[in-house]
Amino acid sequence: MGTNQFVQSEGIKEVIVMERDYSGQFRDLSGKKVAILTFGCMFNHGDTRILERILIDLGCSMVSSPDEADAVVVNTCTVVGATERKMLRVLRNLRERPLYVTGCMAFVQREEILSVCNPVFLSPPPRTGACRGGSAVLPYDVGIVQMGSGCPGSCTYCITRLARGPLKSYPGHVILDEIQAAVRAGSAEVRLTAQDCSAWGQDSGESLPALLDQVGDIPGTFRVRLGMMNPATVLPILDPLSESFGNRNLFRFAHIPVQSGSDRILRRMGRKYTADDVIGIVRAFRRRNPDITIATDIIVGFPGEEEEDVQATLDLLAKMLPAKINITRYSRRPGTQAAALKDPIDRVKKERSRAIQRHAVGIYRQLNRPLIGSSQQVLVTERIKPGTVFARTDTYTGIVLNQDLQIGSELTARITGDRTYFFFGEPYG
Repeated sequence: MGTNQFVQSEGIKEVIVMERDYSGQFRDLSGKKVAILTFGCMFNHGDTRILERILIDLGCSMVSSPDEADAVVVNTCTVVGATERKMLRVLRNLRERPLYVTGCMAFVQREEILSVCNPVFLSPPPRTGACRGGSAVLPYDVGIVQMGSGCPGSCTYCITRLARGPLKSYPGHVILDEIQAAVRAGSAEVRLTAQDCSAWGQDSGESLPALLDQVGDIPGTFRVRLGMMNPATVLPILDPLSESFGNRNLFRFAHIPVQSGSDRILRRMGRKYTADDVIGIVRAFRRRNPDITIATDIIVGFPGEEEEDVQATLDLLAKMLPAKINITRYSRRPGTQAAALKDPIDRVKKERSRAIQRHAVGIYRQLNRPLIGSSQQVLVTERIKPGTVFARTDTYTGIVLNQDLQIGSELTARITGDRTYFFFGEPYG
C-alpha cells in the first residue's frame, strides 16, 4: 500500500500517509509521553508493537495509562456491536486529549468515530521503512509476527474483511527474520498472526507448510503458535500442513474457527466448507499428531438459524472435542451482506449461547480430567507477576507455576489443579 488518504469531512483532519514517511505524522510528539490503547485481535496487537517502535525511534516515552500521557493512540476493533459501542465510549472519554485513531473501526466507521471525537486518523503501520529500517526489536515475553493482511474469504457477516481488504501475504524470508529477531530479543513463544493464517502464500506462490518446516531450522529454545485458520483454506494444504505440526519448534495447536455445524448456515455465512470437511481436517491433524490441541469459534444466532442448526453445531463439537471454544452472539455489522437479514431476537441468542457453553464445559471436563496429577514437559513463556510464571506444554496447554523461573526455561511440571481454561502446577523431579 503506497498511499492511504482519508478525505476531509465534517472537521476530520486530512491525513495522507506514505509508507516512506509514516513516522512524519508523529514528529510533533517527539520527546513526549504516549499511551497506546489496543483492542481486538492478535494482529492489532502486532500493529501496536510496530507503532511503539516507531514512536520510540522518535524519542517518545511509552506509558501505560492515558492519565500519564501527552497523547493517546487508540488501536480500535469493531468485530461485533458490543465492541463498537465500547470503542465509542473510550473515544468519547478521550475527546479532549491529543488523540490518534487506527485499527479496523478507523478504516470502515469514520463517521461513527467523528460523532464522538475529532482525532487524527492513522493508516496501518507499514511493513517497511520506519517499522523495520534499523529499529530495534523490543523485548516481549511473547513475540508477535504478522504473516500478512486481509483474506481471500467472502464471509457475509465479516466487517474485518472490509477493513483489511484482500489477502496480501508478507514474504516468507521476512517472517522468518522476524521470528528470529523475537527469539533473540527473549521471546520463548512467538505467535504467527493473520486474518487467515492458512491462506498465507495463496497470492504469492509460497507454501505455508514449507515456511513452517523452515521454522524448525531456527536455533533457540522457543515455540511458534500458528494463528487461526479458515477450514476452506486448510483443505488444499491439509496433508503437508498436518505433517508440519510435528515440527519441533511449532506448538501442536490448531485454531480452526468453524462458526457453525450446520451446512445450511455455513452456506448463508459464505463459509466455503461443510461440517464433514471440518471433521476430515481434525482427523487428519490427529492422525499425524494424536495429542494436538484443537480450538474453535462459534457464532450463535446467525440469520436463519433454527434449533436443528444449533443441534448440528453441538454434534460437530462433540466430534471435534476442542479444548477451547470461543462463542460469539451474532450482531449485524454495517456494510456486510448479512446486515440486511433478520436475525433471532436477543433472548433466543442468549439461550442458544448458554446451551453451547454448557456443552463446551462438558468437553473441557472430559479433556482435562486425565491431566490432573500428570507430569508434563513445559516451556516457560510469560511472567504473570513476581514469583509466578505461565508455562506451555508442546500442545499449548497452559500451566501456572508459582516459581520465579526464567522465560525460556524448560522443565517437568506436575499438574495439580484444573481451572477449566488453564491449570495450576508445580516443578517436578
